[in-house]
Amino acid sequence: MKIKKGDTVEILSGKDRGKRGKVIRVLAAENRVLVEGANLKKKHRKSRRQDRKGEIILIPGPLAVSAVAVVCGSCGKPTRVGYATNASGAKTRICKRCAKEL
Repeated sequence: MKIKKGDTVEILSGKDRGKRGKVIRVLAAENRVLVEGANLKKKHRKSRRQDRKGEIILIPGPLAVSAVAVVCGSCGKPTRVGYATNASGAKTRICKRCAKEL
């Protein structure tokens, strides 16, 4: 999978199209990612103790990997991810638009 935890991504489709957020978690087996502040679902939390009230909390739901694009740090645009080997022989991710390292 070309998207990793901590990447900034832009959502390409759905109700949150155009929003940007940080990847919280990658679900590789399901080809899905959790993005901070996107695809929010309401969860009703029951009160467990007498002094604490029940509440409704917003948690991010998973998005398909195909519905997000990595945002390049140098050019600031959503891009596809490519791979290149550097001088030491290590494989690095690069931006397909500006060819800089992600």
